[in-house]
Amino acid sequence: MTFVGCSVPERYVNPLFEVFDGGDFILSSFRDVEEDFTRLRIYLEDGGEESVAAASKALKSAMEIVGVDAALETGEIADEDWKFSYRRHFKTEAIGRRLLVVPAWEMPQAADGRETIVMDPGLAFGTGKHETTRACLEYIDEVGGDGERVTGNGELGTGNGERGTGKSFLDMGCGSGILSIAAAKLGFRDVAGFDVDQTAVDAAVENAEANNVKIDLGKFALGRGEAFSAAVPPAGGKYDLVAANILGLLLIRFADEIVRYVGKRLIISGILNELYPEVLAAYEMRGLKEVSRKTFGEWTTGLLALPPSLAAARA
Repeated sequence: MTFVGCSVPERYVNPLFEVFDGGDFILSSFRDVEEDFTRLRIYLEDGGEESVAAASKALKSAMEIVGVDAALETGEIADEDWKFSYRRHFKTEAIGRRLLVVPAWEMPQAADGRETIVMDPGLAFGTGKHETTRACLEYIDEVGGDGERVTGNGELGTGNGERGTGKSFLDMGCGSGILSIAAAKLGFRDVAGFDVDQTAVDAAVENAEANNVKIDLGKFALGRGEAFSAAVPPAGGKYDLVAANILGLLLIRFADEIVRYVGKRLIISGILNELYPEVLAAYEMRGLKEVSRKTFGEWTTGLLALPPSLAAARA
């Protein structure tokens, strides 16, 4: 098995996945906890010169768009090593108060009242390991879980709170589907999601089936001048909670379109810390208010809410 790849700081991984356009080539990543960088690789069953050159060109093009300078690497590994080597990087992990993410190849553990999400990382982004995914999962848990509510002034408070049951949820850039699955597990209904990559949509469908939850998933791209249409969209096409875990610059570029889907609250994620104030300002200009933010490593995720009067007007 031949591979083409590079090693980059973690902050460049999400942007590289977003802009990578390799046709039939699949980009994968892994990071050893003892290393300061992440390895990106394209595995080639046909290790001929043409395939290596084409894969190298696709990866180099993505690197140029993102603005990362890293040396391309090529090499050979034994078939029995690469197929399952990524599994050692994914272990069962508790997230928030109510979620337990379990790799598909591990035996489910006692959940202690947590909702278990069985995930196969496969070919799509989203396992709960990345800081942006973890922050989104924690917010979905908080918004949909018992004991948390959004108060009249838009702040998270304590009390009996709103339960997920009856709420609708939209996952923009669904990747593996982990956020949608978490929402469905926590009682949200009318759960939908989309991704620009059909491979990601297919992986999300498989993961939803493995978790016995119903999610309306489809291939869709923001900026096409049309609305994403789920099989059973909520009233008015607006969702109680929208999660947009995409790049910060895309959150700014498509702010008008994203806000049109928001009925009550919005999670914005995939944002480098230094860009977060600019992204937040774009949504404050459109009437949303920040409830709170989570910063993990180099990434900041925010929970925003429409003022009650505006939310009522959009219902």
